[in-house]
Amino acid sequence: MKIHEVMTELELMGTEQTRKIYRNHGCKGPLFGVKIGDLKKLVKKIKKDHELGLELFKTGNYDAMYLAHYIVEPKKMTKALLDEWLFATTGYMINEYAVSNVAAESSVALPCIHDWIKAEGEDNGYKRAAAYSTYANYISVTPNEQLDMDEIRQLINHIKENIHDEENRVRYTMNNFVISVGAYIPTLSEEAIAIAEEIGKVNVYMGKTSCKVPVASESIMKIKDMGRLGKKRKKVIC
Repeated sequence: MKIHEVMTELELMGTEQTRKIYRNHGCKGPLFGVKIGDLKKLVKKIKKDHELGLELFKTGNYDAMYLAHYIVEPKKMTKALLDEWLFATTGYMINEYAVSNVAAESSVALPCIHDWIKAEGEDNGYKRAAAYSTYANYISVTPNEQLDMDEIRQLINHIKENIHDEENRVRYTMNNFVISVGAYIPTLSEEAIAIAEEIGKVNVYMGKTSCKVPVASESIMKIKDMGRLGKKRKKVIC
């Protein structure tokens, strides 16, 4: 499909109700308001089309940007390009999901994480949020023997000491990172649960939505009780 054809279909799929939902989630900039399920119908038609995905992301339209992350080929993404994507994000649903999902499946996941997580200041909170989201996803699909356990242990201890003083969305992704560590790395599960219990409830402003922040210790214990600790995902983007 050509970009103008995709944009036309996206516009036809959009609804005012969905636009309102996305705005309530903090989405900024132009958008049509297309449900994820409808986006995936387009994905089935397009399949993988890396160049089209890059074009779609450059439009700055929320729906086009989110669609882009389904059809690009993560292994073709460079850190410079992912940096551009992150800088161009129009809300947390793009940087914490679309960009972070692609980064986690790319060949430059760790360079992105290590760079973004060091970004300081209030204005760079979106980078730190993307870093923790990317790392949580990376952990979910990467064999444990390939993970840097010392680094991960240092991070969950850093989160324990700093989460309540962090920026709003960074708190959310830090909390999810602890859950990911506890769920996918059995050797760190008990440590992650103990840290999660020390952290306790994490307060995050979720916009004009009914979404809630999961309690990390409860989430890990639920996965443990289901006998699913250490069960990895096949892929992040799905």
